[in-house]
Amino acid sequence: MKNREMVRQLTATAMMLAVLLVLGLLPAIPIGVIPVPILLQNMGVMLAGLILGPRFGTVAVGLLLLLVALGLPVLSGGRGGAVMFVGPTAGYLLGYCFVPVVVWLMQKVLGKQGQTWWGELLAVLVAGVLVVDLSGTLWLMHQADMPFAAALVSNLAFIPGDILKAALTVIIARRLKKTRR
Repeated sequence: MKNREMVRQLTATAMMLAVLLVLGLLPAIPIGVIPVPILLQNMGVMLAGLILGPRFGTVAVGLLLLLVALGLPVLSGGRGGAVMFVGPTAGYLLGYCFVPVVVWLMQKVLGKQGQTWWGELLAVLVAGVLVVDLSGTLWLMHQADMPFAAALVSNLAFIPGDILKAALTVIIARRLKKTRR
């Protein structure tokens, strides 16, 4: 990669990290059924995968998680610290790491269709909703000593909002890609 392109990619990665941090300033919305709130930060993770690709998207998400682990209150509701990686939301946070790679893989599997609006939406739904929610479900099952079915059903409350966030992510990403050219 040429120096100019590397600087451009690193700048975009830093800007995406800033977006993730700003989305973390927005308060989480508790739903009461399970100890996992609704938040917009996962929309930023989906955006990182769609805009930056697997390598730099994962770097941006990894830097966010590093800041969390170091104790900075950068998650929604001002949460942070290593305890976030053993609490009820840890599975979702770990699932974030896979989103940029799975978005990219889905787009590759879909071929030319992966570049259409519907293809991008499908890639984001699989990566940002299915992978993250499945990871969160498995961790919640382990951490809260819940049966798999109960943990999975408790995640159903997030699906409508996650679908809306995925659609908004695709709209935003497509607009940003137009301005980057």
